[in-house]
Amino acid sequence: MKRSLLAVLALSGAVLLGRSSAAAQNRGTQAGAGQDSQGPSDQDIQLLRKDIRSQKKQIIAANLPLTDAEAQRFWPVYDQYTAELVQINHGKYALIKEYAQNYGSMTDAQADDWTERALKQDADVAALRQKYWPTFRKVLPAKKTALFEQVEHRTQVLIDLQLAALLPLVEP
Repeated sequence: MKRSLLAVLALSGAVLLGRSSAAAQNRGTQAGAGQDSQGPSDQDIQLLRKDIRSQKKQIIAANLPLTDAEAQRFWPVYDQYTAELVQINHGKYALIKEYAQNYGSMTDAQADDWTERALKQDADVAALRQKYWPTFRKVLPAKKTALFEQVEHRTQVLIDLQLAALLPLVEP
């Protein structure tokens, strides 16, 4: 690949750990010395997510060689796909927030419910990728569509790994 996904997503790792330049600067200017220790605000998380989406698009652009005609057809489909993915990820981030709030007092029933919803989130993302595969295939040749799928998937796996590393395991 032209750019190492791992190297580029190291920046995303910093973003996910709360060290994003935009979000950190925003937090620093708004909170100053009195910043609370409860972690990033919902606004900060939205900025972080926007930063990650921007980085993903840059990674795809750097690794998916497109002609001008292909680019004109591909990017609107990608933006539509991303908009739907964002909606699914709203649920993912809500689950993470809920998990963090209930971590110390999670009951077995809450653990079952949380796990079922987390698995559904994963299934929804996979279903979205399958839904868009034929659409991407209509606008790109097969090898470029496969390359896009690989880059998109690898990028998402690395982001998910960073998220998973931040969540403590459920205590039995």
